[in-house]
Amino acid sequence: MLSIIEELNEKIDSMVSRYETMKNENEALRTEVVSIKGQSEAKDTVISKLEEENALKDIEIEDIVKKIELALG
Repeated sequence: MLSIIEELNEKIDSMVSRYETMKNENEALRTEVVSIKGQSEAKDTVISKLEEENALKDIEIEDIVKKIELALG
């Protein structure tokens, strides 16, 4: 039979071990969040660029349509 002090020591060791595990998991999750935020920002930049290009193409198409309408009278 373990003495009370030995039992407490085992429980403390167990708590410290769980704490370290959770601390490591937390750090891994923080790193993952930072990585995902970076990927999201990169995708947002690409989307914004594509939207701008699309808007410019729309203007270009409108200009072509106007020229065709003028040519056809």
